[in-house]
Amino acid sequence: MKFLPQGTILNKIASLLSLLALVGTNDVFAAGERPRNEPDSVYLFSYASAKNGGRNGLHFAWSRDREHWNPVGSEYAFLKSDYGAWRGEKRMVTPFLLQGAGGTWRCVWSLNEREPLFAHAASADLVDWGRQSYPEVKGGTGMLQPVVRYNAPAGAYTITYSDGAGKYYRMVTADFKSYSAATEVTAAEYSNPSVTVALPAGKVTGQVHRVAWGTVTKLVQSCELARYKNSLYEESAKDDGRLFGGLKPLAATVSLQAAAPKAISDMLVGVFFEDINYAADGGLYAELVQNRDFEYSPGDKGNRDPNWNATYSWTLKGGGTTLAIDSSAPLHLNNPHYALLQTKAPGAALVNSGFDGIVVRKGERYDLSLFARQLEGKGGRLLVRLVSKSGAVLAQATVAVSSRGWKSVRAVLTPTASAADAELELRPQAPGRLALDMVSLFPQKTFKGRPNGLRADLARYIADIHPRFMRFPGGCVAHGDGVGNIYHWKNTIGPLEARRPQRNLWGYHQSMGLGYFEYFQFCEDIGAAPLPVVAAGVPCQNSQGGPHGGGQQGGIPLDQMDQYIQDILDLVEWANGPVSSKWGKKRAEAGHPKPFNLKYIGVGNEDLISDVFEERFTMIYNALKEKYPEITVIGTVGPFYEGTDYEEGWELALKLKVPMVDEHYYNLPGWFIHNQEYYDGYDRSKPKVYLGEYASRGTTLYNALAEALYLTALERNGDVVHMTSYAPLLAKEKHIQWGTDLIYFNNAEVKPTPGYYVQKLFGNHGGNEYLPAGLTLSSDQEAVKKRVAVSVVRDSRTGEVTVKLVNLLPVPVAAAVDLRGIIPAGATAAKFLLQGAPGDRNVTPVESQLTLSGNFSSELPPYSFTVISFPSN
Repeated sequence: MKFLPQGTILNKIASLLSLLALVGTNDVFAAGERPRNEPDSVYLFSYASAKNGGRNGLHFAWSRDREHWNPVGSEYAFLKSDYGAWRGEKRMVTPFLLQGAGGTWRCVWSLNEREPLFAHAASADLVDWGRQSYPEVKGGTGMLQPVVRYNAPAGAYTITYSDGAGKYYRMVTADFKSYSAATEVTAAEYSNPSVTVALPAGKVTGQVHRVAWGTVTKLVQSCELARYKNSLYEESAKDDGRLFGGLKPLAATVSLQAAAPKAISDMLVGVFFEDINYAADGGLYAELVQNRDFEYSPGDKGNRDPNWNATYSWTLKGGGTTLAIDSSAPLHLNNPHYALLQTKAPGAALVNSGFDGIVVRKGERYDLSLFARQLEGKGGRLLVRLVSKSGAVLAQATVAVSSRGWKSVRAVLTPTASAADAELELRPQAPGRLALDMVSLFPQKTFKGRPNGLRADLARYIADIHPRFMRFPGGCVAHGDGVGNIYHWKNTIGPLEARRPQRNLWGYHQSMGLGYFEYFQFCEDIGAAPLPVVAAGVPCQNSQGGPHGGGQQGGIPLDQMDQYIQDILDLVEWANGPVSSKWGKKRAEAGHPKPFNLKYIGVGNEDLISDVFEERFTMIYNALKEKYPEITVIGTVGPFYEGTDYEEGWELALKLKVPMVDEHYYNLPGWFIHNQEYYDGYDRSKPKVYLGEYASRGTTLYNALAEALYLTALERNGDVVHMTSYAPLLAKEKHIQWGTDLIYFNNAEVKPTPGYYVQKLFGNHGGNEYLPAGLTLSSDQEAVKKRVAVSVVRDSRTGEVTVKLVNLLPVPVAAAVDLRGIIPAGATAAKFLLQGAPGDRNVTPVESQLTLSGNFSSELPPYSFTVISFPSN
């Protein structure tokens, strides 16, 4: 792939493997020799195991005689279906493989037993596969057991299949893009050449092909390369005794080439906020009442929790009052449900338990607000109280409720004692029928004192990273679970009661109280450029909500794309337009007449690069480019650092001349250790890279140091890697849906990880110039050299120079750094040291001061990250 780095260890391994014949023999041959008894051709068997519901993908075995079969990397699938939801789908059912025009391999398979769809992918060599498509069949009630044949004279393929009713159909295609209507055929006309063979793991059914020996060799080599890479990537701290047993303390010298600085991005470190792990409601958004809008629905949880409904988190305590949920006369059509309290005799309380309880602090002020209607009775008073779990009344106020129409009611509660488990009580004080909606309790001490604002301590931890940008409102959240669940920014602005809540793709409720205005306001408050992400006209490829039950084939209908594109154009006007414009006026009415200075928009997130995606992405991109050429559109290249979506996403970006692409990868720490050259060979004339999501799958110091190693390489490549953001950012204890997060929290505490401090140190000590630095170690061992790294950057505007030194070894490194020519004599430097045992999860940097001259020495303790920052000449 022309975008991948050249000359890395993995490419060297690939070159070595190309010289070896690894199939059917354990012999190792000298370069240039041919293995003995190499056949001209063999039989290749293609199959997908029925185990695991057909989710194991396409596999191969080879044989000389069609009797004794040798599996090819049975632990690896060469092609996997990407259709449907994570759970229960992604199935490859009865795949049929055929070599057709131009030697291209075509694989067609059924997706499941119920949907009138099938899948297709093509490959030139059976190793690298092109994009998948999921055409809808135009005959029968489903698509089962497809058989493909190629008619060379006609240049066409016929696909014959059975349906759920036991009938048979045939359709024709020349290019696997357009298909004829299916015509019914007789059972006799359906002939399936698949055979069943016995493999070591059991009997499986598939097709037999006669192929050149080189075809099998390439398949095996790809497996051997994958095994070797995985052996490297699986290295961890537990292997250090084996890798570095007997290793003595090391010496290192660092020499700078200060006269040859390289311009790099000053936007390198940012943050990515996604509403996962209860990051928004119950997290960063400071609202203390859960289900304040009475809009929770079993559908939020995929109908798996019947208790998740409009009364979730609400209970009625005491007698004389009944609770019901109504929608006959709502406060707003976007929030149709509300509570009805029928009181015969006062004494009962409608109680909200918050998000795992409500934390209140003595003497602090909390704003209560709600909408109420007195439907029956003469009207009266509503007693609102904060009560501890032990029953102690912490604060109370009485508000008047008498209006026959919806009316806002407000009060301020000031607790006389602190509590971690308070509840909010609403007590009607007179008989009658009362309607309630949008019941809210907000601390006045939000971040920057913003109304409808953010939890101050969580927001401060994010701000302390000094992020240059913030990506929001999420990745998968943005493109949603099916077309109907796509995140629409217009639903999240305006009065809270007019915002349209919806199901969160991660399986809970989004109130939209934290909406686009609040995101943009937070970006401004912390000095971060806003980077909103919009769906590329398609939902998540892992959707459950497509027109046939799942899959990304459910793109926004083309006749609705003009309106969807206009919504995206309106977003730019809302963010940047003058107050005289339609949407600029709405921004001003919300309290921000000054434009937000939007410069970036992400279009798409980890999408399956399909024909459906390409068509819609292209429409959106061209419209933005035409009307707002000053906006940098960021494309997407899938969820991995390699593979079909990565390749296809880059090809599309090049074709359209997209200025920047969003790369994502979550890998083991060993991957980051062994891929520090990943971006060295990227073509600098091609689109810039935004590494929008990455993490090393763990929250120990070892993980953090592996990420620090990689970040030094990203600074070195800061001319092509424009921005980076770790993901996920936040995770609430007891609600963790993703195992590797940057900041953990509960209602009372914030618990940053070692990785947080790595991000903070890089964020607070960046630059716009990279100063090339040579690093020489007293050991030539490759594994040693890969675990010590240095990066030196300078901020030309302030003159600050920062030296970052990482030691991921179990022994100290005495580093001598030559700073002659760039540091004034006797300069005072700030030093930050993050160190500990590799498994530590609770470590913080220690700051100290030191005086530097032209040369200085610093011992890098085992498992440490050292940052030294000082003014330059």
